[in-house]
Amino acid sequence: QVQLVESGGGSVQPGGSLRLSCAASGSISKINIMGWYRQAPGAQRELVASMTTGGSINYADSVKGRFAISRDDSKNTVHLQMNSLKREDTAVYYCNLGDYGKTVNNYWGQGTQVTVSS
Repeated sequence: QVQLVESGGGSVQPGGSLRLSCAASGSISKINIMGWYRQAPGAQRELVASMTTGGSINYADSVKGRFAISRDDSKNTVHLQMNSLKREDTAVYYCNLGDYGKTVNNYWGQGTQVTVSS
């Protein structure tokens, strides 16, 4: 079983920055994708950014140039540096791990609130 624990959410003014972190524990295969999704009130959950073990990165168009994802495979952690935050970035952010071992499994963190408001 895999557990994901997020940290780093909070409130910030427009233009500010936050850094989210997610630590994965448990049985994790060597091939996986770690990333961040978000869900605003009344909206569907959407991909923010993801990164494979091979280093391939994918960003939502809305965050390109403002957010940066990174991972440390020695610690099974993934981070999301969020700069130039906008009100529309307000959402619950979820850490996600897509694990491609003998079976394919998808794991979620509990979510962390990010609020951008003046």
